[in-house]
Amino acid sequence: MDVRKIKKIIDLIENSEVAEIEITEGEDSLRISKASAIAPVIQAAAPQQAMVAPATLAPIATSPTIEASTESNNTVSGHQITSPMVGTFYRASSPGTPVFVEIGDTVSVGDTVCIIEAMKMLNQIEADKTGTVKAILVENEQPVEFGQPLIVIE
Repeated sequence: MDVRKIKKIIDLIENSEVAEIEITEGEDSLRISKASAIAPVIQAAAPQQAMVAPATLAPIATSPTIEASTESNNTVSGHQITSPMVGTFYRASSPGTPVFVEIGDTVSVGDTVCIIEAMKMLNQIEADKTGTVKAILVENEQPVEFGQPLIVIE
């Protein structure tokens, strides 16, 4: 699908009373759903999910919580899920919804464990190993770097 068409559809949905629309064009499928206080959500038929990020993002700056979690990376052992890109780390799909995983939760390969927002696109990060979440190394809404450890699975 053409990106310009998708943007036009998003604008139309934002300015209307329609809450959700699904469009199929050949093999491409597009679903746009308007959440309460968040911009429309775009869900592609492919395994990747793209959504418009919330308007308020955390400022990019180093903070004690990031430094503390970086130090804990060295002491926590187990399989680490790392960030595949630079962006902003989110533990839940939107404010007010339950987080994807908590420490102690059991995850399977393919389970969504967090979201990384990059360039106004929300990318689901999936577990690449089955196990128990031992540590979450990044605070919600904090910036992350490529290759930075996010979650430890044992």
